[in-house]
Amino acid sequence: MSDHVYKKIELTGSSKTSVEDAIQNAIAAAAKSLQHLDWFEVLEVRGDISNGAVDHYQVSLKVGFRLND
Repeated sequence: MSDHVYKKIELTGSSKTSVEDAIQNAIAAAAKSLQHLDWFEVLEVRGDISNGAVDHYQVSLKVGFRLND
């Protein structure tokens, strides 16, 4: 196994459906322009409330990707 160098970026994904969908939305968008996505960590979960119910989920996460060798 060779040594690698990674970069971390912070993303925020959102979804009206769930926290998991918010994470998937952020990663899917990043994957359109970044290669070698390897991991993520959730930093913060928040959302909007409307009429006494959750209306929207928002998740901030860090995504790590391997720099090209």
